[in-house]
Amino acid sequence: MSQIASVFAALRARGEAAFVPYFTAGDPDLATSEALVRAAVAEGADAIELGVPFSDPMADGPVLQRSAGRALHAGTTLPRVLELVARLRATISQPLILFGYYNPVYVYPREAFLDEAKAAGADGLIIVDIPPEADEELCLPAIARGLNFIRLATPTTDEARLGAVLANTSGFLYYVSITGITGTAAPDVAAVQAHVARIKRATRLPIAVGFGVRTPEQAKALAAGADGVVVGSALVNAVKDSLGPKGESTGKTVSDVLDLVKSLSQALRPA
Repeated sequence: MSQIASVFAALRARGEAAFVPYFTAGDPDLATSEALVRAAVAEGADAIELGVPFSDPMADGPVLQRSAGRALHAGTTLPRVLELVARLRATISQPLILFGYYNPVYVYPREAFLDEAKAAGADGLIIVDIPPEADEELCLPAIARGLNFIRLATPTTDEARLGAVLANTSGFLYYVSITGITGTAAPDVAAVQAHVARIKRATRLPIAVGFGVRTPEQAKALAAGADGVVVGSALVNAVKDSLGPKGESTGKTVSDVLDLVKSLSQALRPA
């Protein structure tokens, strides 16, 4: 059983949902990213998504697009993201999941990236622009190295498509709670719960819900029908609001983001 699967299984046994915060690696700099991840883990994060900054993040809304821009401006590269993963893995046990796009992986190149990601201590990959029809490109080689390959299902994923999405997915399935890009709309909780229930009839994989989750109240409501909740844009927006006039980290950055992390984590724990 992978570390990701173990975490979800342990939480399910306790009747709890996973809290998975997302941070863009290198926003506003790598040292601050590292501090944010460590603080989130200390406050109850069950797994971490680390966004790999890319210049054309087609699934990301304006908040995450600007975050990637800040990280790239700060000199964040894929090798430096893997170095960050290795530093984190040295002292934390929570799963580390790399979220991004295929272009940086392809030019790395692919085989070297997979080997180095595994060696650094990454547990899984979410690469949003590789469809199931191209599983041999990255998904299957990742699985062969012991990396979970996590796919996304959306409100428009019908029964015929769902089988292909689930075929080689491992760790968990990421359910996108809205149509469109990240952080641009609020999820309809009842609709999300209905879709998640439908998907659960087709798989035993845990299902984590993300895209558009902003508040502890939303997180708690969505967790009632899912196995985990991913929060990204709200946290990245808190990072942005804490920065100085030149986009630099300030004394408020970690503490301000940590306040939101605490409230989200507590919302997913039994009273």
